[in-house]
Amino acid sequence: MRLDELGHPATTLPVEFDGFTLHIDPQRERADIVLSRPPFNVISMGQRDQLRIAFEALDSDDRVRVIVLRSEGEHFSSGGDIRGFLEASPEHVSKLAWNIAAPARCGKPVIAAARGYCFGVGFEVSLACDFRLVTPTTLYALPEQKLGQIPGSGGSARLQKMVGITRTKDIVMRSRRITGPQAADWGVATECVPDSELEAATDALVDELRSFSPLAQRTAKKLLNDTEDSPLSIAIELEGHCYSRLRSSEDFREGVEAFHAKRRPNFTGK
Repeated sequence: MRLDELGHPATTLPVEFDGFTLHIDPQRERADIVLSRPPFNVISMGQRDQLRIAFEALDSDDRVRVIVLRSEGEHFSSGGDIRGFLEASPEHVSKLAWNIAAPARCGKPVIAAARGYCFGVGFEVSLACDFRLVTPTTLYALPEQKLGQIPGSGGSARLQKMVGITRTKDIVMRSRRITGPQAADWGVATECVPDSELEAATDALVDELRSFSPLAQRTAKKLLNDTEDSPLSIAIELEGHCYSRLRSSEDFREGVEAFHAKRRPNFTGK
């Protein structure tokens, strides 16, 4: 697949994908964005723009229910193109966090499946996904301090929300690496599975997510994202409004009828 086949309004970027491939399986309602610049899948500056466009296009593609971000080879990504930071304009650099936040803005569930190195922007884009599957070989890190820099694509901010300021300072200020099992223990990763089972675990999670109402999934994701920083009273109020709106949906009616009929629901996202 090429960039001009996505149906996205962007026209200023190269037609060929830079450092990744995209595969859509309509039968499984699944799209895979595969980092493919071996051996370390370094993410270039231009690639960040294209990844954003890919997520935005897949978000509006009715063939896709779940998006998987994965990689070729033994490493997810060793991070960004270091020289590219010096060559990029200040305006371009100011968009880094917006581009990498594309998985979080996407209304559909996004899974990041990573083994091996998951450093810098590789870790940051994983943190912007909804689910993170790792293996004992996975190493997460934000090594920017070694370059005289700090994370610039939301990594330290997202991580602090997950693990608190003490652990985040330990990871960011010491460029400390954390393993897949430790990431799962700390709540950074959703699940740690044996290395040989990463693909099977990803497939199983995709199928599980596809079994739910697309409308309820989009609503839950947006609600959780929007209320992360809200006071409890506001979060409960917004949850109530979302619940009320879903009560009038066809998917909710189908879910109730299927429950009473003891059959599998056929959700349509309406």
